[in-house]
Amino acid sequence: MTKFEVGDHAPDFSATTYDGNKIRLADFLGKRALVLFFYPKDGTLICTQEVCAFRDSYEQFIDAGAEVIGVSSDTEESHHAFARKHKLSFPLISDADGSLRKAFAVPKTMGIFPGRVTYVIDQAGIIRQIFSAQFASGEHVRQALIAVGAATRSSQ
Repeated sequence: MTKFEVGDHAPDFSATTYDGNKIRLADFLGKRALVLFFYPKDGTLICTQEVCAFRDSYEQFIDAGAEVIGVSSDTEESHHAFARKHKLSFPLISDADGSLRKAFAVPKTMGIFPGRVTYVIDQAGIIRQIFSAQFASGEHVRQALIAVGAATRSSQ
């Protein structure tokens, strides 16, 4: 697994959201920054707090020129119910086979649990922020908002 650093090009990816829409990194290049956050599991306490914090800050991300996408290994059905229950405005991707997590080199916590990592990718496809903290769910949103502000200023 290749480890990424700030300044690296984000790996190209193609995925399907829980509602059947295809998403590729190329869809955002030259248009919007992308906040791609990996979380362990729908419905768990810390994951729900994180997803809802992104939901509550979603308009700030949009206003800053960024889209937000959540990724976990849960099924599309689980994502659909989770998104509906929490009134999410952004898509969730089911990474059941772990390929997207592997492409972004998201490590496991203690070698067992899926890691919680947020990537901020600018309009040129460059990684501008990598934030990893298993239990600081709200900090992922705060760090991403800071990075999105910096990324949009640098691309203007």
